[in-house]
Amino acid sequence: MGSRYGLQIRTAAPADAPGIAELMAAAGVVISASALTARLEALRQEQGTALLALEWGPPSGLIVLNWFRTLASDHLVAHVSTLLVGPEERRRGIGRMLLKAGAQAARSAGCGELQLLVSPDEPGLQEFGLANGFDAKGSVLTRGLRKKS
Repeated sequence: MGSRYGLQIRTAAPADAPGIAELMAAAGVVISASALTARLEALRQEQGTALLALEWGPPSGLIVLNWFRTLASDHLVAHVSTLLVGPEERRRGIGRMLLKAGAQAARSAGCGELQLLVSPDEPGLQEFGLANGFDAKGSVLTRGLRKKS
């Protein structure tokens, strides 16, 4: 997509899975590289995208978006399902650049709105969203659809 000061943002490919697994593990989300490879491939075939921020080495950040139709809008709605920046890379504008690139990808897909869902235990993410043009509109409740094994 673009680069700034040695930072490149591009679409994630299945070959990026080991680096993404490392980035996610640093955030406390452990997923195997093989599972990520399959999920990235599925995302490429569905309505969504994963974008990586890269410098010299493993990924510095990741944004994953999915878009869908609703009855309330003429346009698709984009949902940010993942927004991560590595612990050592924070406070350098990488999250803002990922969000900007994600918004551009969503607009190109025909989306008219971008949603960033924030849980109450993520006050930093909520502050980030508000500082980047998001409005607080209620809360989101989730419910699993499968029995836990």
